[in-house]
Amino acid sequence: MRKFAVIGLGRFGRKLATALTMSEAEVIAIDQNREIVEEMRDEVSLAVRLDSTDEDALLAQGVDKVDVAIVGIGQGGRSFESSILTVVNLKTMGVPLIYARAETLIQGQVLSKVGATEVIYPEIESAQRWAYKLITPQITDKLDFAPGYSIASMAAPESFNEQTVADLQLRQKYRVNLVSIKRGEKSGNADEIINVPLAETIIYQGDILMVAGKDADLARLPHE
Repeated sequence: MRKFAVIGLGRFGRKLATALTMSEAEVIAIDQNREIVEEMRDEVSLAVRLDSTDEDALLAQGVDKVDVAIVGIGQGGRSFESSILTVVNLKTMGVPLIYARAETLIQGQVLSKVGATEVIYPEIESAQRWAYKLITPQITDKLDFAPGYSIASMAAPESFNEQTVADLQLRQKYRVNLVSIKRGEKSGNADEIINVPLAETIIYQGDILMVAGKDADLARLPHE
């Protein structure tokens, strides 16, 4: 079982700690607010009140033994300074993976320089996801696998109905690759999975297509 430390139990940290616990991970939840820590005691493996800028306090709770640490401390006032010192402590203690929350790109650059493995931008990323969702209603689900590249699922629109993979020319017209097809009701074989679509494979309206490519190219796929 992987062991996580979530430091900073604001809205982001609390949701993350709870979600990790529900996924059967061992979670140490840390905050300086006694009331918040008490509320989290039954939600995670261990909830403790301590100052994460104090390396000895972190060591006393075994934070040096975790596989992953997430620093979710708020960024207002002196909180950003606390985030920096906490990341430095975690790096010094030898925690293998350190994720740090930042509200701005400049804060993220600072946290990366002091030792964060990766920076999380909840506000920025949430806005970007919603913007993409609003301008690409044809995309029902999306998994990022590299900056600017994704694997996405979409329901085949009416304009795709009864056309073959060769007819649609997805690669030539849109620069996206068709990975697999899950059949819809119109095909007569609902829920059948075609893992290797061939050029002659016929697509029906409502089939779920798994496609991969640049986000900008996926956004160009038709939805009617």
